[in-house]
Amino acid sequence: MTSKIVPVIMAGGRGTRLWPLSRATAPKQFIQFIGDQTLFQATLARVSDTTLYEAPVIVTNEDSRFLAAEQAREIGVALTATLLEPVARNTAAAVGAAAAFAVRKFGEDTLILVLASDHEVGAGEDYTNAIRIAQKTAASGKLVAFGVTPTEPSTGYGYIETGDKLPTGAAKVKRFVEKPGLQQAEKMLASGGFVWNSGFFMFKAAQVLQELALHAPEVESAATAAVEKAVGDLDFIRLDQATFSASPNISIDYALMEKTVSAAVVQASFPWSDMGSWDAVWKLGSQDQAGNVTSGNATLINTKNSLVMSRHGHLAVQGLDGVAVIASEDAVYVGRLDESQNVGEMVKQLAAAKATTALTETHPTSYRPWGGYTSILKGDRFQVKRLFVTPGQKLSLQKHHHRSEHWICVKGTAEVTIGDEVNTVRENESVYIPQGEVHRLSNPGKILLEMIEVQTGSYLGEDDIIRLVDAFGRG
Repeated sequence: MTSKIVPVIMAGGRGTRLWPLSRATAPKQFIQFIGDQTLFQATLARVSDTTLYEAPVIVTNEDSRFLAAEQAREIGVALTATLLEPVARNTAAAVGAAAAFAVRKFGEDTLILVLASDHEVGAGEDYTNAIRIAQKTAASGKLVAFGVTPTEPSTGYGYIETGDKLPTGAAKVKRFVEKPGLQQAEKMLASGGFVWNSGFFMFKAAQVLQELALHAPEVESAATAAVEKAVGDLDFIRLDQATFSASPNISIDYALMEKTVSAAVVQASFPWSDMGSWDAVWKLGSQDQAGNVTSGNATLINTKNSLVMSRHGHLAVQGLDGVAVIASEDAVYVGRLDESQNVGEMVKQLAAAKATTALTETHPTSYRPWGGYTSILKGDRFQVKRLFVTPGQKLSLQKHHHRSEHWICVKGTAEVTIGDEVNTVRENESVYIPQGEVHRLSNPGKILLEMIEVQTGSYLGEDDIIRLVDAFGRG
């Protein structure tokens, strides 16, 4: 058994609340909002102390697996394993599967620290102290939740009412409270003894499985069987679909923490936000004298207390107060910051309309194991993309039935295979791939390769790819 804490990082969510930058297949944890790291990378960095933590276990899905691996590689964080959920079943099944894996890998009394990958956390002394208290408390046989001292009567968070103090410095849990109305939240803060439920937990791996077997047996049996029948795929572990799918779609809070008699809470005052709205992003940003937070190309006149972010064109905002103006490559959101908790409702409306469904599902920039691409322009029988290939990586050897392609190198050096020929393409040089011809793009250099791809043909869908050889095992 390891004496270190095993971090379990939940990274399988679907993005809607920070639309249009986040999408179903581009959740917020992998997007850089503030600072030079994504939320996922910041979470990895918080558990990088190898004297305290084992290498983390990631729980994610098929769409995000290569993105998670690449972002970990970028900041030099090794992973113990990446578990792939075959279907979404909320956090109870995910925690159960991670616990079952930790038991097999590290031993029954291993402490696992469950962290959301899409939260902003101030990892200072208060945070470190909270981890140490939780470690002692979980080792004594408690299932520990992390409670954050409220700074306002928020209606967007769940609460925990604290009970009697424990010798470790934690407290017993009296009860969990769902997201309250404003009046109830104000009363709880005035009375004291309530903390925000951060959604972070620590417990012994075998103990959480035993408790799940008692309080949510269908979750425990599904999660355990999914690990027992899991198969390896490159650097990933695929949980068994049939058994994992049998789990109820329920959170770890509902399934276990609200029912167990062994729940404890560590109260701490470290900065924390679940980054669940544009208002939260604004609060965490660096505000100027007028209270504005800006990112990207923007000009503001007579505007205050606003969040303005552009990932594409130049935004000019005049005479507004307390608004969010967010421009992605293909959509713009404008709304009041104090109503930004309701962005999810707008996303539902967009998703329900055929003309706008794609805006909620896919992002113009898509990531692949070799790098990725950004859609620049789409027209009748043509489209333009920016391809980016990381050093040492290569696309599959492939062909297309319905389109030809023109590649122009704009950065780096490309190795291009067309039929039986392999050629080097340098900056400002181009190459043509005829329809139906076998081809491959590789980056043999040490810097990012960027290519402009112009596709022409009768059908330009991503499913018109016949992979002949692929280093990543894709069909």
